[in-house]
Amino acid sequence: MMTEIKDNFDRTFKTLRVSLLNTCNLACVYCCFGNEDSKENYRSSKGQMLTADELLKLIAKLHERLDLDVVRLTGGEPLLYKQLPELVSGIRAIGINDVKLTTNGLLLENIAPALKAAGISSINVSLDAIEPEVYHLMSRRHDLSRTLKGIEAAHRLGIEVKINSVVMKGLNDSQILPLLAYAFQRKMKIRFLEIMAMGHLHGSADKHFFSQEEILSRIDTHYPASPLPRKSSSTSNYWQTADGNVFGIVANESEPFCSDCNRLRLDAYGNIYGCLSSNSPISILETDPQRLDDSLREALAQKQSIKFTGSTLSMLHIGG
Repeated sequence: MMTEIKDNFDRTFKTLRVSLLNTCNLACVYCCFGNEDSKENYRSSKGQMLTADELLKLIAKLHERLDLDVVRLTGGEPLLYKQLPELVSGIRAIGINDVKLTTNGLLLENIAPALKAAGISSINVSLDAIEPEVYHLMSRRHDLSRTLKGIEAAHRLGIEVKINSVVMKGLNDSQILPLLAYAFQRKMKIRFLEIMAMGHLHGSADKHFFSQEEILSRIDTHYPASPLPRKSSSTSNYWQTADGNVFGIVANESEPFCSDCNRLRLDAYGNIYGCLSSNSPISILETDPQRLDDSLREALAQKQSIKFTGSTLSMLHIGG
């Protein structure tokens, strides 16, 4: 029997986040630098990205060694990936039943039935504003209605839909209560994310930082809530209102969750990363079992012991 790969903090890898491609159809201000027409806002780097078959082989190899619980598909924007439903069903065929997706929702309305049929477990939709003007300010696009139609379509099909909202002071903090109302009316979970010091924001995220404490203070004016116990390896702290509605906060800065993080990232080129705070890729394309173990231990060593520090790695490249 193979020895489980663990570090000195008893951490291992149980959740795999797969970045399918490094292109996106939005240019969100926390992800993309410059103006909305800059070409770098749509692609983070060049190179030969892996096919679905190649990705499935790597995922199977990782699952055989790690006995993964969850695979989450990200991007860029994963709905731009042409073989997405086939990939979802392929991952389930490997023996991983919990396959999730994080998307901006622009293309979700049409593809939701195929994802449902393929066996998707749940979908996180990035929605940073519910008012069109603020949505444009955050995403540099005017496609709010398309995202909302995508959310509604997936919800009608019985797919679990969760909303992710990055909060930036002075840009969209006015949207916290309207977004809560939208989610609560539909009995959807919603999570507010503290901004991360990634990519072009590395070293300069403080300007728009809106803390967990500030988010809670804003919410408490309309929705007093009680904290729920944190689940092991969860990125989120959750609260429940008196009406039974649930919301979460991903407080990577205010309340780091590094101590029991179990996430491994695989990019579209066959590289793994143990932490977003490292921009050092570790290739697993050509690895025998011993070399794979060494690569996984190297990735595990990238994890922070106390606090997330961020890196210059673009979220276009590695996903949310």
